[in-house]
Parts: sequence; C-alpha cells; structure tokens
Amino acid sequence: MAQTVFERSRPSARIVEHALSAAVQRPFWIDDITQPRRHRLDAPVSADLAIVGGGYSGLWTAVLAKRRHPDARVVLLEAKTVGWAASGRNGGFVEASLTHGDDNGRSRFPSEIDRLIELGLENLDEIERAVDEYALECDFERNGALSLAVEPYQVDALRAATTDEHTVFLDTDAVRRQVDSPTYLAALWEKRTSALVHPARLAAELARVAEELGVEIFENTPVRSISSSSGSPTAPVTVVTDNARVTARRVALGTNVFPSLLRRNRLATVPVYDYVLMTEPLSDEQLRSIGWANRQGLGDGANQFHYYRLSHDNRILFGGYDAIYHYGARVRPSYEDRPETFRRLAEHFFTTFPQLEGLRFSHRWAGAIDTCTRFCAFYGAARQGRVAYAAGYTGLGVAATHFAANVMLDLLDGEVTERTSLEMVRRRPLPFPPEPVASLGIQTTRWSLDRADHHGGRRNGILKALDAVGLGFDS
Repeated sequence: MAQTVFERSRPSARIVEHALSAAVQRPFWIDDITQPRRHRLDAPVSADLAIVGGGYSGLWTAVLAKRRHPDARVVLLEAKTVGWAASGRNGGFVEASLTHGDDNGRSRFPSEIDRLIELGLENLDEIERAVDEYALECDFERNGALSLAVEPYQVDALRAATTDEHTVFLDTDAVRRQVDSPTYLAALWEKRTSALVHPARLAAELARVAEELGVEIFENTPVRSISSSSGSPTAPVTVVTDNARVTARRVALGTNVFPSLLRRNRLATVPVYDYVLMTEPLSDEQLRSIGWANRQGLGDGANQFHYYRLSHDNRILFGGYDAIYHYGARVRPSYEDRPETFRRLAEHFFTTFPQLEGLRFSHRWAGAIDTCTRFCAFYGAARQGRVAYAAGYTGLGVAATHFAANVMLDLLDGEVTERTSLEMVRRRPLPFPPEPVASLGIQTTRWSLDRADHHGGRRNGILKALDAVGLGFDS
C-alpha cells in the first residue's frame, strides 16, 4: 500500500511525546470562558415555545423566535450547561455550505444546488450581521478558508474548480507564501464562504442575547420524553423533565447527537467521535516561521482530512483524521480519551509544521458528531406540526444551525416558505441499519476510505456502491 505524506515524513517519537506531555483533557474553548450559573427547572411552567437543547440549534431558535414573536414565552431546557457538547468543542469553522460541500449537495440535490449555495451565503451573511447587531464577542473573523492539496491527485481536483475574484487557485509557491508547510502542493482559497469563531463564546453570547430578549434558560434539566394528544393540532405538548413539566404550544428539538425524543429519528443519526489538539500560544518567531498572516481556516483534501486554524491568542487548533464509531451508537465520556489518536494527530501536526518542533499542546479533547447518511442536516415536523426538529449536521453545523432554526420556526408557524419547500428540507436521509449491521458497515466504509487515501483517491467497489444508493461516511 502506498504511503501518504504523513507516513513518509513522520516526526520522531521524542518530539511527539514532549508535545503531548502537559496537555490536559478538556476542551480549550470551554476552559477559556466563564458563564453565569443558571437554575434547573423545578416547577411546572407553560410556554408558547419550549426548546430542548442549549447548543447552537436551540440558542439560534430561541433568539430568532423572540425576533418573530417578541411577546411569546420561550423556555429553553438544557441537560447540562449551555454549549457544553458539540457547540463548545468544535473547530469554530463557520461554513456557508448547507450541504457539507458543494459536491455532496450537487450529488444529492442537483436541481436546487445553485440556490442552496446562494442560501448558504445569505445565511452566513445573516450570521455576520447578527454578530454586529448583538455585539457578540465571539472572535468572528471572515477570512475565508484554504482547501489544501497534500498529495498529487488532490492538486488536479483543486485545479479543476471554478475560480473567480472570490475563489483563487494557489500553486505550490503561492500557497506556501500564505502558510508555509512542506506538505502543501496547492490550495484553493475561498474568500467569502468561511469564517471563524470562538465556538464556546458564540454559544455563551447567544445565551446572553436570548435572555436579554426574555428567553428563560434552565440548565441541568434533561428532558426525558415529550407527549401530546393525537386529537387536535392545537392541543399542547408536554415536555417531561426529572423535576417538572413544561406545557407548550410548540416544541423545537435541538438535541444533536443524543438519542432523539422522536422514535422516527432514532436510526437517522449515529455518533462519530472526532478528536482535537490545541497548542500553547505561538511566539512571534514561531508565527513568522509559518506565515499565516491572513489567518484562514485550513483543511486538506483527503477522505480522512485534517482541519486547523489559529485562535484569538495565536494557538493552533489541529483536529480531524480519525472518526471513531463505537458499537451500539453510544455516547460516553470514556470515548473522549483515545491516546493513539492524540499521538497520531501530534505526529501529523509536526509533519505539517516541522519548524514548530518544541511547541507543546495545552489541551486535548473529543466530541461526538451527529452523522447522518447524507452528510448534511435534515429537518421535519411531527405531532401534527407541533414539534419541529433538525439534526444530522455531520460536523458542519456552526452556520447551518442558524438556517435550521429558521426552518424549524417556519414549520412551527405553519408557513410555506422557500426554505420549507426545498427538497433538502422535505426529504429525509436513509436511516442507518440496526446493529450489528451498522457497525460492520461503518467500519468497512472507514477501511475503504483509508484505502482510497493510500491509492490516489481511487474509490473501491464498496464506496462506489454506497455512492450509488446515497449512503456515505467520512471524517
């Protein structure tokens, strides 16, 4: 089997061990902020809208609901604390794409992909305006992103892309003038379609704004079930927690990777664990050695890809590559510590930036991604239109959650809009099969993707068959 650049140019074990020796296992982003403590729900309440989940999906829904209906009573219930899960652990890439990339969108929604691209850019513009309007202190930077080629076959794919004033192809010399790594062969600089944020601060700031608008947020309040009468679409929905109940006219579910409160969605997603390292702050000399003056987000073109970016204090976040599924679709804290993956990421980091030898990692962490078979979020309504949901972001949800919040509110308002009329919104993804078939299929697919990365990107019969039936899986 051919080797990738990360195997051909592996750093010494000594460099890796030194770099990891002081890393604490906690998400840097959450470590970097302070939030107010919020009460749990201990007494029954009634609401016009109850939102389940205190991540981006729930928080955007809360803010936008109060914008639409300022007098509505909106209650948000979070099982732990605001932004503690995916919304406080991700890389902070705010991507315009609503379909996990244009290629994925084109293969699944060919008749509306051009409009979906436009809607994605409009959605990103709306987020940028919200940052300004609400003075969200979340380190928002719209610097664009570099899609990197680190193997020869990836260069051809980038060179074939359509370019314009906002999308620029960079050859080897040009990309290394942007960011200096011996692994870079070419890049595509997409200047409009990507931004960066401090993810935990974004969640905390959305919670601040929601409360200022009158939203009631209850933390440490896990929702166990929802129930509703089937007799009338105007009958209330009961949201059951450990200590109290919420009686609501409408309910929005933003539960992400956790088991859905709706039976119909139980096999629609699986949790896939993603792993991340964060360095200590770079010195001025270290930063000069790699360039990166334009502070773009970075990602390479492999199936098992890496993503990385600079933080507000010039740390480097470096994550991706391994995407780990555990039998039974379980979400457990013990899965977050995977030493072999952290070592592999550290090796790949120093292959990418050998000039940073001696730099240490301050934090290591992981989180579960809600993966669905079409790679991008799906949406819907249940209980005669009284309950709406969005899930399945597959790791590209920072911006898509804002779009999803508008979709859920459209559905709950009973409005027929351009958003609710989209095939992407109306059509559900194929479900995952139950165990043990799910685990066997996912692991076989991961093996096939790794094999493709080692064979010039060539997809084997398994991947081609999955492509044909609209199934997929990547990191």
